[in-house]
Amino acid sequence: MPRAIILTNPTSGKGRGARMRDEALPRFHGAGWRTTALTGRDADEALDLARVAAAEEPDALVVCGGDGMVNLGIQAVAGTDVPLGILPAGTGNDFARYFDLPRGDGAAAAVRILHGTRRTVDLARIGERYFGGVLAAGFDAVVNERANRMRWPKGQLRYNLATLAELRTFRPLRYLLDLDGAERQVEAMLVAVGNGPSFGGGLRITHGAELDDGLLDVVLIKPLSRVELLRTFPKLFDGSHVTHPQYERHRVRRVTVASAGIVGYADGERFGPLPLTVECVPGSLQVIA
Repeated sequence: MPRAIILTNPTSGKGRGARMRDEALPRFHGAGWRTTALTGRDADEALDLARVAAAEEPDALVVCGGDGMVNLGIQAVAGTDVPLGILPAGTGNDFARYFDLPRGDGAAAAVRILHGTRRTVDLARIGERYFGGVLAAGFDAVVNERANRMRWPKGQLRYNLATLAELRTFRPLRYLLDLDGAERQVEAMLVAVGNGPSFGGGLRITHGAELDDGLLDVVLIKPLSRVELLRTFPKLFDGSHVTHPQYERHRVRRVTVASAGIVGYADGERFGPLPLTVECVPGSLQVIA
């Protein structure tokens, strides 16, 4: 009998995580799979559970939650033969969007895992930590930092207020980039490093990035006025910002991003202050899609 270990963040999506897990379990059992359901009390315990689960070599390590939970699962199975299954229950669910997985429907997502095939994709790595989506290292990262310091309100509104607060005083940042050994100094509103094409719930900042090409997409948005930044923002939803004259893209295997006072976020998780060096790790993850 095939076996799935299902690791859940029950608070994802305002409680959708636990609900989606409960919708998914009967589908697994009906298909003859054995399941072990796990829940960590915090992120550190959940990561420990994920690593122990991966060491047992189940037929799938299934994570139920948002992009943060997917990122946690990636740390456990990267470089192994254990495939990652996803029950998308978060707010953004960008990694699930890459594979067009059902969102908000635990039963449908479980059926996709049961009848899906393994797809081998790349990951990006910073030190010993991996990410599957996009590293934010500019205005977007500054907003994340402010939002994390705010105790009120909860959810998306907190990020909206943080965006407005930062927009009032934000100025272009000075960056030093190393693009496969070629150094570049530039002023920009943000630098994003994409293994995948989107972050923030479908904002296609690194539009055109492929998950299995062995390359990272480095995108710069060079200086814009606040009005122009707001005018350009909606174009991120369909990738049409790529025609803006202040957009610039590089495709590399390795990049170092440096800028004073900026903290990098990837898959919505805090990865630490710049400078950060990101390298592509080809074929290091299997996803059931």
